[in-house]
Amino acid sequence: MKASIAQTASVSERLVDCVAKVTADQIPPAVRARTEDLLVDIVGLCVAARNTDYIKALIASVDRGGACTALGHGGEFSAEDAAMINGTAGHGEDFDDTFEGGPVHSSTVIVPAVLAACERFGRGGRSALLGMTIGIETMCRLSMVIPKAIHKAGFHPTAVIGAMSATLAVSVTLGLNRKQTVDALGIAGSMASGIIEYLAEGAWTKRLHAGWAARIGLHAARIAQHGFLGPRTVFEGTHGFFYTFARNPAGDFDIVTKDFGKEWFIDKITFKPYATGTMNQPYIDCALRLARKGFSADDVTDVLCETAEGYVHRLWDPLPAKQKPANDYAAKFSAPFNVAVAFVTGSAGLDAFSEKTVRDPRILGLAGKVKYVVDPNNPYPKAFTGHVKMTLKDGRVFEERQPHIRGGVHDPLSRDDIERKFRGNVAYGGWTDRRADEFLQFAGNVFKGKIDLTPFRG
Repeated sequence: MKASIAQTASVSERLVDCVAKVTADQIPPAVRARTEDLLVDIVGLCVAARNTDYIKALIASVDRGGACTALGHGGEFSAEDAAMINGTAGHGEDFDDTFEGGPVHSSTVIVPAVLAACERFGRGGRSALLGMTIGIETMCRLSMVIPKAIHKAGFHPTAVIGAMSATLAVSVTLGLNRKQTVDALGIAGSMASGIIEYLAEGAWTKRLHAGWAARIGLHAARIAQHGFLGPRTVFEGTHGFFYTFARNPAGDFDIVTKDFGKEWFIDKITFKPYATGTMNQPYIDCALRLARKGFSADDVTDVLCETAEGYVHRLWDPLPAKQKPANDYAAKFSAPFNVAVAFVTGSAGLDAFSEKTVRDPRILGLAGKVKYVVDPNNPYPKAFTGHVKMTLKDGRVFEERQPHIRGGVHDPLSRDDIERKFRGNVAYGGWTDRRADEFLQFAGNVFKGKIDLTPFRG
C-alpha cells in the first residue's frame, strides 16, 4: 500500500510531505541567519520605496482598515493589501535579492506574505521563521524545474512561482494540514499571473508582480483552510502550472523535494549591490573598473559586450530602445544604459536611475555606442557574468570580464554590508538613524517572540 501511495502522490503532495518534516528547531543556524538577513534587506527596500508614485497609487487603490502593517506607512491594512503593498515596494526598485539558478526574487514575495499572516492571525516568531525559510527555499527549488522556460514563454518567474511559494509559506505559517495545503497550492495555480510586457516601455507592472504573488499566498491559503478544493496535480498536470507557464510539463520535479530540509538553496541567494536588474550587475562592475582606467566617455568610439542568449530579449532588444530608454524604470532593464550610467557617474544606486539620468546626453551618448554579441558558452542561468570591451579613438582597447555576480556565493556581502545597504535605503525613504536602529534590534529578535510591526508604520 505504501509503495502504491508513493507512486501516485502528486508533486504538491510530495512537497507538502517534505515540508511537514521540517521544524523551526531543525533550521540550521546559518540558514536562520540568512533568513534574518533577507528580512532586513526587504524591509529596507520597502521603506526606500514608500514615497514613490507607484506605491502612492497602490495605497490609494485599497480600502483602509485591518490588522496589518504597510511598512513606513501610517494606518492599518488588510492582510492581503499589506502583503501586496510591501511586496511591491520591496521589488519596486529592483534592488532585492536574486537566486541565480532561476532566476527569481524570492524574499520580496515571501517576507511580506508571512509578516501579514503573522500580524493578522497572531503567529509568533517561530512560525515566521519556518514560513519564511520554507517559502524562500521552495521558490528557489521551483525555479530550477525548467530553467529559463518561464521567461521564454513570456511570464515573470517571480510572479508565477512566487504565487505558489507564498501560498506554501502562508500555509506553513498558519499551520494548515496536509490536505488544506495541497488544496491551497492547487488554488494558487489558478490565481498566478504576470506577463513581462513591462519590458516594452518601462511600465510599472513588474513592480506589482511580487506584491500580487504575496497577496495570492494569503488568499489561496485562507480559501483552502475553509475547505475549498484545488487540483492536487497543479504542478505536473496536463493543464497544470508548468504546462501553462513554461509550455512544458516535463521538468525536473525531483529538484523540488530532493533533500528538502537537508540541502538549502537559500544559502545561494545573491544580495544585490546595485539598484537595477540582476543580470546587469556584473556589467556594472566591469564598467566601474573601466572608469578607473583614466579615459572619458568622449574618448570611446565603440563598446561591445558579450552576453547570454537568455539576456537578449530583456536587456538588449530592441537595441535602439535600450540605448535610449523611455523612462527611469525602463533604464533598469537596459544593459547599454547600465554600462553607461555606471561609467559616467561612477555609481548605480537609487539615484542613478532617475528622469534626470535618462535624459543626460553624456550617458545617452555612451549608451548609444554599446552593442552586444551572444556568447553560446555563457553559463546563464547557473551564473550571471559580465563583459565590457571599450575601443578608444586612439585605437587602444580596454576590456573587463566578471565571471559571477557580486553579492552571491563567490563574493558574498557580509552582515555589515547588508546593514549598510539597509541604512542607506531607509535613509533614502526618510527614516531616521534611530528608527533604523530600532528595526535592526527588532530583526535580531524577531524569530524568538511576537511579531509586532506597529512601531514601523510611520
